[in-house]
Amino acid sequence: MLPPRGVTRYDVDRDGLRALIADEPGYRVDQVWHGLYRQGLGPDELTTLPKGLRTRLAEALPPALVPLAESVSADGGTVKWLWGLRDGTTIETVLMHYRDRSTVCVSTQAGCAMGCGFCATGQAGFDRHLSAGEIVEQVIRARRRAGSRRVSNVVFMGMGEPLANYDATWAAIERLHGDLGISARHLTVSTVGIVPGIRRLATEALPVNLAVSLHAADDELRSRLVPINRRYPLATLAEACHAYRRARNRRLSFEWALIDGVNDRPVDAARLAAFVRPLRAHVNLIPLNPTPAFGTPGTPPERVEAFADRLRALGANVTVRRTRGTDIDAACGQLRAAHEVPVRVPGST
Repeated sequence: MLPPRGVTRYDVDRDGLRALIADEPGYRVDQVWHGLYRQGLGPDELTTLPKGLRTRLAEALPPALVPLAESVSADGGTVKWLWGLRDGTTIETVLMHYRDRSTVCVSTQAGCAMGCGFCATGQAGFDRHLSAGEIVEQVIRARRRAGSRRVSNVVFMGMGEPLANYDATWAAIERLHGDLGISARHLTVSTVGIVPGIRRLATEALPVNLAVSLHAADDELRSRLVPINRRYPLATLAEACHAYRRARNRRLSFEWALIDGVNDRPVDAARLAAFVRPLRAHVNLIPLNPTPAFGTPGTPPERVEAFADRLRALGANVTVRRTRGTDIDAACGQLRAAHEVPVRVPGST
């Protein structure tokens, strides 16, 4: 059953928690906070608390996320969840295990308004922004599922545009850093190029990583693939990226989903290399995950490698990112589209 509308478990800050249990000794706030964040336990599992307080907190702070579907890749290295939220919308979260780390990919919006046609989330449209608590809870749930494997990295690359939901995204970053102990250098915010958000991010105290979903390095093609480019064209985006790099002294990365015959030509490699070299940025090449509503397939593996080699010859730093979880619809929005789970909120008609 979905929780009722209203405040959920990770929406409250310390002051809110203190007000909620004002009739308890002051040290209870630290006990509850430590249990929720460091241990990842629900209020009913906090055995250091009196039973009455556990019951009261469990009722006052229900979880935001209700599991609707879970998929695990054949090799066990990728887990993806479809969650139901308290208002009936749905989001996705992905946990990825690597040899040296475990990474959680979180959603910041239910749906997305950016309209990128090759993206399953963009094809489904926009529902609403997530709260900071709804973002944080995704990491808590994934970390618990990871067991003894430490979740050291969080990437804001799931459903939605993080910089279009800036305040909640940044509040979640501060909570992940301060309360879960994840280093700012292991937190990566991805954007399709919301220039005001990039500029604002450059002024923040925590030096998080910035990844820009580029996908084309000429304005005509990029405006077709990533419509926000019409508002913030490449020259404006490059200027904001230069400012971010100067302010943060952090390496930028650019994501490039390779689409067969669209952005994988020699001219595309030349334009991309010319764009990233002055920024001393890194390029992540990603073969496009197929989606039913976008008819063009991803670039075949041998041509992905050829594109990477061409970029290297042109002086660009590049990595080919292995596509993970194709067998479980791990690209953003695919699990939700595959299940199309109807979510009924108690009390609704």
